[in-house]
Amino acid sequence: MVLVLATIGFVSVKAQQPQVIDQIAALVGGNMILQSDIENQYINYRMQGIIKGSGPEIRCSILEDMLFQKLLVTQAEVDSIVVDDAQVNAELDRRIGTFINQFGSQEKLEQYYNKSITEIKSELFNVIKEQLLAQQVQQQIIADVSVTPSEVKSYFRSLPKDSIPQIKTEYVIQQLVKNPPISVDEKIRVKEELLELRKRIIKGENFSTMAILYSEDPGSAKKGGELGFYGRGQLYPEFEAVAFKLKEGEVSDIVETEAGYHIIQMIERKGDYINVRHILLVPKVSPADLQKARKELDSVALLIRNDSISFDDAVTKFSQGKNKNNGGYLINQYSGGTSFEAEQLDPQVSFVVDKLKVGEISNPVPMKTDKQKDAYRILYLKAKTKPHRANLEEDYPKIQQWALQQKQKKVIDEWVNEKSQNTYIKISDDFKQCSFHYNWLKNK
Repeated sequence: MVLVLATIGFVSVKAQQPQVIDQIAALVGGNMILQSDIENQYINYRMQGIIKGSGPEIRCSILEDMLFQKLLVTQAEVDSIVVDDAQVNAELDRRIGTFINQFGSQEKLEQYYNKSITEIKSELFNVIKEQLLAQQVQQQIIADVSVTPSEVKSYFRSLPKDSIPQIKTEYVIQQLVKNPPISVDEKIRVKEELLELRKRIIKGENFSTMAILYSEDPGSAKKGGELGFYGRGQLYPEFEAVAFKLKEGEVSDIVETEAGYHIIQMIERKGDYINVRHILLVPKVSPADLQKARKELDSVALLIRNDSISFDDAVTKFSQGKNKNNGGYLINQYSGGTSFEAEQLDPQVSFVVDKLKVGEISNPVPMKTDKQKDAYRILYLKAKTKPHRANLEEDYPKIQQWALQQKQKKVIDEWVNEKSQNTYIKISDDFKQCSFHYNWLKNK
């Protein structure tokens, strides 16, 4: 049993697939698990490639995940924990938007599951509500769990030597960024260009063709500017505020967002979801301003190399990067920490730091900000580890996290074993042969 809750189902399998005669597979308190719930999840997992094979142990595992979630939901009822509809709808919209993008369109999603988007949302509502309730209870259970340094050391020493994980080479990198400003003249130029495109479209030229030829959004330009279906809260607020007010075929005035300047055309709207085209033009930093930024960073790099200022102090004083307040450390989006394995680094960053020794800084190198604006930065290789088996000296944070996860799992196990004995649980005879992680059948 993993600590993180399993995602229970997406939507029921397609209507044309054979359906089992439904029956109750298990009861936890007043919450039931149907045989069809298990079958639907099993088929969804198979379609997503999460599982292979067809043995009964897979369905047993799915049932145990569901038993765990239902036990958490039952406890939420006891503790009067609630999740409001706004929370559920926000998560529902986020997931539906993801599914639509994966399938390519709302129509393809509806066709695949043989259900309307309204039916899919209705079917998912209670599933997501239960998941959010269960997550709240689980977080409460482990909220006060922590590990002391002695517990971390004890955990590590308990690991068999041949099972101590191998740690790959990891990098810790800081950056000092200079963002050249975009001139007023450049912003005016882009707006005038976009206004001219809008006039041509209003006069009858094809929006899709204009998007293919001129839009600077690489993701949508090749599709004629079409974004696919999105719900509220999934697009830039300024973009969304205009897009949701458009009528079918209508073209907006210029809309400014963090990405640049847009014109938008409504393709169609279905309830709380819209599909629009857009043309994006991005104001550019002038070559002269870019060159000025590079020269300024050259001067800063010279100060650092001459020990006139530390890299940390230089970041505080000169950097314009969004991570200035954390010392300029690059953050690993996969782990949330500051360490990167080689394959997790941006290729441009990897190319530069591969030539640096620990404690060295690079010359100013070009970069794109997260808003795709041109800028320059200096990179500093703070640390670099060699491949090795984990040890307390170099890998304490990782080992601490492993120890914490083990302790959290132990607390969860204890909680489940206690609550399962004080909660009414009934499991169908069809599943009593399962080898569960928890003893759900004890005294039942």
